[in-house]
Amino acid sequence: MKLIIAIIKPFKLEEVREALTSIGVQGMLVSEGKGFGRQSGHTEIYRGAEYAVTFVPKLKLEIVVNDELAATVVDAIATTAKTGRIGDGKIFTLTVDHALRIRTDETGPDAL
Repeated sequence: MKLIIAIIKPFKLEEVREALTSIGVQGMLVSEGKGFGRQSGHTEIYRGAEYAVTFVPKLKLEIVVNDELAATVVDAIATTAKTGRIGDGKIFTLTVDHALRIRTDETGPDAL
């Protein structure tokens, strides 16, 4: 099993969710956060005054899938979340050693 963590722009969430649902992803966790990467934030003008925005709003998606589906999920997220502009995000893939569905005591891939 693989844990896929994707950091994306907030306005791309619905498109990414639709793409993942269409390939068979049955669930995901979405968390709101703020951060910065190479862009180190940006400047904005509010009521004539310029100020620095050091943390940019982002969404963190966490998805656990079978090994066979992992590459397809990564491709779907990358294709759908891409705008071609700075700050599109990142995708990380980690190995999951164990999963347990609390309600039914199912383990491994059956717990997904």
